[in-house]
Amino acid sequence: MADIQISARVSIPESEVEWQFIRSSGAGGQNVNKVATAAQLIFDIGASSLPDFYKERLLQKADHRITQSGKIIIKCQDSRSQLANREKALADFIALVSSVNIVRKRRIATRPTRASQLRRVASKKKRADVKSARRKPSNEG
Repeated sequence: MADIQISARVSIPESEVEWQFIRSSGAGGQNVNKVATAAQLIFDIGASSLPDFYKERLLQKADHRITQSGKIIIKCQDSRSQLANREKALADFIALVSSVNIVRKRRIATRPTRASQLRRVASKKKRADVKSARRKPSNEG
């Protein structure tokens, strides 16, 4: 069995990924009723050989494809071909697992410049003048 390459250093054996093939919904004519073309990938995070860093980050991630019990379930039924659906589900799985390795840079808070503040206030004043010009004139005195 081949390994599934997640990153340059991390790979998991293909035996840790469970596949189920089910009937697809949607277009496909009689093919929909006969052939199980939809691919469903099931991966148990806790029982896997992934490094602990990946496991912790995956379990913390807010993604609808990760269940409460710590399993990743990816279903693909985009194509009428079982092989194409399997490849797409595997690509989605690799993208999901490798996404936890990306550490985003911290944003450095900056202050708006004095000129940009003045431009903002001027545009608000101009808009207020346009709107006030639309009002009915008041009958004072």
